[in-house]
Amino acid sequence: MHAVVITEPGGPDVLRWQEVPDAVAGPGEVLVRVTASAVNRADLLQRQGFYPPPRGASAYPGLECSGVIAALGDGVGGWSVGDEVTALLAGGGYAELVAVPAGQLMPVPRGVPLLDAAGLAEVACTVWSNVVMDAGLSAGDVLLVHGGAGGIGTFAIQAAAALGARVAVTAGSADKLERCRELGADILVNYREQDFVEAVKAATEGRGADVVLDVMGAAYLQRNVDVLATGGRIQVIGMQGGTTGEINLGVLMGKRGQLRATTLRARPASEKAAICARVAAEAWPLVESGAISTVTDRVIPLRDAAEAHRVVEASEHVGKVLLAV
Repeated sequence: MHAVVITEPGGPDVLRWQEVPDAVAGPGEVLVRVTASAVNRADLLQRQGFYPPPRGASAYPGLECSGVIAALGDGVGGWSVGDEVTALLAGGGYAELVAVPAGQLMPVPRGVPLLDAAGLAEVACTVWSNVVMDAGLSAGDVLLVHGGAGGIGTFAIQAAAALGARVAVTAGSADKLERCRELGADILVNYREQDFVEAVKAATEGRGADVVLDVMGAAYLQRNVDVLATGGRIQVIGMQGGTTGEINLGVLMGKRGQLRATTLRARPASEKAAICARVAAEAWPLVESGAISTVTDRVIPLRDAAEAHRVVEASEHVGKVLLAV
């Protein structure tokens, strides 16, 4: 098979399309012939040498894919060769074949093209596990999403709106904010021109956000506490703004707030399987009804993954950048 190989840590040019040994399904795994994968920020970090794959995972980048089941490993039931699936991966999506633990497979939602389904698994599992399962977002809550125009953001906006929450977003341009508005956000903050704490509090009559979904990390840490409503929950899922920050614990305690930081890639397979099951049962009906739609910015051939990385690194996209085999 062919795969995108990271030849050494560095810029996009270190990604090479090479012939490599075929992936093989082990016990409890399913072999998927990949139709497409998608670019996530974690892929950029792995390429730079900052985010190695977990022990036992494929060395090739790619945290999600869509495709068709090519073979079943020993002990796998409930799936058949030829089934169309979307998969949550610990690595290996940038390849023609990938072996996936059976619990991390999900059916492609009805009405979603197989190609577009490549950008669903990682965002759906990240949003659902953090916003719904951990933070308990419910109707009437206010959700603040940083980076609303990205893959995570565009899914989170729609999911929260479908659950009856009010959505605030930050983004860096009027065009991106308008796209967020079209997806269901109604509190729009241009972080280049506005302070999001002041903007969200003004729009909520001083209440603030019940849930904050944050990809920035250290740079936004104290302001996330400041914007939090009483009893609010902060879910940190990224560190684009650094890894080390300081907060006023007195403010957090006074609001009876919660601060939680999570990753998805390094979780045990059993936890990933539980998340995938919840997503398939609870989020996929919203996708199938049209309440949540896939947002594909562009499709680039997998062999040209370096170009896709440049696009994402420059934040030139809205939604997902897909890599088609």
